[in-house]
Amino acid sequence: MTDDRSPDEDMSAPAARDAPAPVAGTAPGDRVTMALAITGRVQGVGYRWWFEGQARRYGLDGWVRNRRDGSVEALISGPRAAVQTVIRRAQDGPPAARVEAVRSSPAEAPDGPGFRRKPTV
Repeated sequence: MTDDRSPDEDMSAPAARDAPAPVAGTAPGDRVTMALAITGRVQGVGYRWWFEGQARRYGLDGWVRNRRDGSVEALISGPRAAVQTVIRRAQDGPPAARVEAVRSSPAEAPDGPGFRRKPTV
């Protein structure tokens, strides 16, 4: 079997396709949506691909994109525990990243299910 993860992705973590499925039957009050702003050396190091893998691994909906100011922006939505875990993991990022800060704030849920990378803004 071949491994199609990016070279910067943490190879010790399971690939996104090995991720557990989203939690079925999660009560609406258990779901949260957070907007994230990640700063530091987070562009050109595989951060978006890594983040997308983390979001999929934990069954989250939303998106991630680069910003022209050098930061990365993300919207994640799902079970509270999974969202909190991804926020904690975002503080480290992939091996080549040097994260200075991860700011989070409550946000509106994404337009649809799934997780994707969006174009730079």
